[in-house]
Amino acid sequence: MIAENLKQILQTIEEARSDALMARDQVTLIAVSKTKPVEAVEEALQAGQRVFGENRVQEAQSKFPALKEAFPDLELHLIGPLQSNKTKEAVALFDVIHSVDRPKLVSALAAEMDKQQRFPRCLIQVNTGEEEQKAGVLPKDLPALLALCAESGLGIEGLMCIPPVDEEPSLHFSFLYKLAQDNGIEKLSMGMSGDYELAVRFGADYVRVGSSIFGARDYT
Repeated sequence: MIAENLKQILQTIEEARSDALMARDQVTLIAVSKTKPVEAVEEALQAGQRVFGENRVQEAQSKFPALKEAFPDLELHLIGPLQSNKTKEAVALFDVIHSVDRPKLVSALAAEMDKQQRFPRCLIQVNTGEEEQKAGVLPKDLPALLALCAESGLGIEGLMCIPPVDEEPSLHFSFLYKLAQDNGIEKLSMGMSGDYELAVRFGADYVRVGSSIFGARDYT
């Protein structure tokens, strides 16, 4: 089932990419395995998937170290909020961090990367809907955060957003695209199971898909 789901999603991504003006030449599918057991990840790996996303550092630590040893080309993305006191573990395990969003975290990540001499690629999460309960830098504060990242030596390759659930996602995808262009940022992480095809049409480089691959999320 997971293999068939992956095949269908990759086909949908390619179709969306091939006939959209804003689409990238290449789109990376991040299989979001949060709450899913190791066996589900292994099934996806056997089907050829190599890029995975997790929301929590601790959960990823329980699943991925052994998998990364067994599959050296496995790439792990942190797509959930990162606490400053978890930067040591995050830098050690993840290859890409999508949720840089505040000065304290920038400083902590830069220091930890320098200490470990391991440099995960980073994206800044933008709170495009300016929702109080949601992580992410406010759009007006993005230039200052980018400047701090540059001063700290923290390389930023892209921007990430999670649109409000009750608003049209295309408005937020196009807004993020413009923010990236205005600030000289190359890559965009946007789109999940319900809207990844639309995100591809609006220029996503990464789409983060979980339930459409692995089934409904497990909360137990």
